[in-house]
Amino acid sequence: MSKSRLTFLTCAGALAALMTSAVSADTHEDQSSVTATPPIAEKREHTYTHHGITISDPYDWLYDKSYPEIDDEDVLDYVRAENAYFEAQMEPQAGLTEALFTEMRGRIKEDDSTVPQRMGEHLYWSEFEEGAQYRKHYRRAVGAEDDVTPHLILDENVLAEGHEYFRLGALSISHNGRFMAYSTDTSGAERYTARIMDLDTGELLADEIPNLRSSLTWVANDTALVYGPSSENWRTLEAKLHVIGTPVSDDVVLYKEDDESFGVGAGLSAQEDYLIIATGDNETSEVRFVSADNPTAPLTLVKARQTGVEYSIDMREGEMFVWTNDDHINFRLAKASLDTPGTWETVLAGSDEFYLTDFELFEGFFVTEGRLNGLDQVQIRQYDAPLTAQPIAFPEASYDAGLSNNPEYDQTVLRLSYESMVTPDSVYDYDVAASSLELLKQQEIPSGYDASLYETQRVEIEARDGTMVPVSIVMRKDRAEILAAQGIEGPGPLHLYAYGAYGYAVPPGFSTTRLSLVDRGFAYAIAHIRGGDDLGRRWYLQGKMFERTNTFNDFVDAGRGLIAQGFTAEGMVTASGGSAGGELMGAIVNQDPSQYGAIVSHVPFVDVLNTMLNAELPLTPGEWQEWGNPIESKEAFAYILSYSPYDQVSAQDYPPMMVTAGLNDPRVTYWEPAKWVALLRDKKTDDNVLVMKTNMGAGHGGQSGRWNSLRETAEEFAFILWQMGMSEQAE
Repeated sequence: MSKSRLTFLTCAGALAALMTSAVSADTHEDQSSVTATPPIAEKREHTYTHHGITISDPYDWLYDKSYPEIDDEDVLDYVRAENAYFEAQMEPQAGLTEALFTEMRGRIKEDDSTVPQRMGEHLYWSEFEEGAQYRKHYRRAVGAEDDVTPHLILDENVLAEGHEYFRLGALSISHNGRFMAYSTDTSGAERYTARIMDLDTGELLADEIPNLRSSLTWVANDTALVYGPSSENWRTLEAKLHVIGTPVSDDVVLYKEDDESFGVGAGLSAQEDYLIIATGDNETSEVRFVSADNPTAPLTLVKARQTGVEYSIDMREGEMFVWTNDDHINFRLAKASLDTPGTWETVLAGSDEFYLTDFELFEGFFVTEGRLNGLDQVQIRQYDAPLTAQPIAFPEASYDAGLSNNPEYDQTVLRLSYESMVTPDSVYDYDVAASSLELLKQQEIPSGYDASLYETQRVEIEARDGTMVPVSIVMRKDRAEILAAQGIEGPGPLHLYAYGAYGYAVPPGFSTTRLSLVDRGFAYAIAHIRGGDDLGRRWYLQGKMFERTNTFNDFVDAGRGLIAQGFTAEGMVTASGGSAGGELMGAIVNQDPSQYGAIVSHVPFVDVLNTMLNAELPLTPGEWQEWGNPIESKEAFAYILSYSPYDQVSAQDYPPMMVTAGLNDPRVTYWEPAKWVALLRDKKTDDNVLVMKTNMGAGHGGQSGRWNSLRETAEEFAFILWQMGMSEQAE
């Protein structure tokens, strides 16, 4: 399903000075003092009871019950007041923020472009122009001279005009190269609208598909598109067929999912002759297929869903390949006949050592991807000798590598991506026949970058249950001298990052923004904690459901271990995480607040219990397999309650904290961070800074546009340097 003709999803306000009843009336005496002290949210009595347990939640009112419409003036006034306080607190750091933004921008090649890739009769690529926020997308006929003016097929900057927020979602070129379908989101609410352009004439067709949350897949000889509409609660429960030139109201439902915890997606097989429709949740899959030329024909079910069994498929030359965990936790690769698709014969058996994460079929060979001892592997295999792997060798001991965009079935040269914590993002072509790598492009850093100034390490730290947790670290070789020049004695500060959920492994990759901390004497560390699948599928399972607290303990213990090994000291660890990683930030400051000098928690999933109890929220039913269902299970209720950051806030000292939110965020709704900050203000016993910034016109990913996003990173780093007492030296 990976080669679907250039179809992909490219996965942040107004400030108010006056308070209303949302904030205690006696908090401020006059207008001039509004932003001098933090807003104090009013407590309103509210309780709920499940499984005989009653919970008090005095900030429940911050959840506007008319959501997704947010029109409660008390709620809006409180959010604006927090924004005003944030601006007031950060205003003295404006010079530092600007200095950081300038140096971060200086590391970005403004007029940059991607490496062209062939698809059909054209080469496709995208470019940033100097100063531009968004990309332009181009193509040129294969064989055309370089001086031939390329065809501009899409300008994101034009589409973004007049919008506070813009995001390109899917972009899909038809098989014959004539039509381009694309989708856009202009609010951050992740409800995309799709349009179709005739690339021969430049005409925008009348077709408009609203409320989209999926890729766009061309079928039926480029006369129709398959897409997934969003339900009222942001769930993709259908695969629908839109015939070009017909009303959207006439679109045909190809598949409808009855289980609201599942999500539906569609794509094409390797030879693009079959439409594959998959449905599933975080632990269970079910797949169907049909001829791409006749998508309204009856679907063929591969194998009925079985709780806990995941699988995906692809086909070539009348044979099906299946990636599944049905008999091994680290997955196996099997094959089947299209006539008996549910009968699977093992091609590559599951392995305790090798974690198989993906596969891709090409005409003359196939590729398996995975991790061995936590390191990425890309292996070329032959159909007649699948057990013999031709591994692609990479030059460093720790890195992030994998297949990039390879849209052609008859590809003989593979496009790869590669980077490490000291090596910038690199694009390679790998000649399969010659077993050779050719570097096509490496990320250019205009302001200069010397990799020899940095060192990277991978250490293992023992968690409290005896598990060894890997940590990747990058720092300057002359770190001690940099710190001494700033009058800092001892090991210096260390920034610790992790995610730890959904089986997502944080790669040890490169970051230009990170250099703004590292070049000032920080060590930067990524903790490969349980909850991700860094060390295999079991590593992920040991951080979910009733083992969720392993994730938080691993992070706390990793920080403690880095202190013990002399990388940093008590109170000099700074940390950040977003979404489920924001939940991580909430849990660790409840557990071990004295370790940290500053915390940044982006769109944090911190009101875990309330969210998992609300089946009407966009993602809740599909999340029960990750966190547990506290509605049905008393055990799940009690366990989530025991760690939910909002529910575990206590009367203790907390480190300085910066929290972000998006008013239009459908993934972590704005009221989770708002309630958490309100409760922290009420409970905490310290005078440390606590600020919250809500993007009033954006969603989960913060502000859109590369410079807007970069400025938010500069703001985050300015907060960290300020709290670590390094802001004056940093400017």
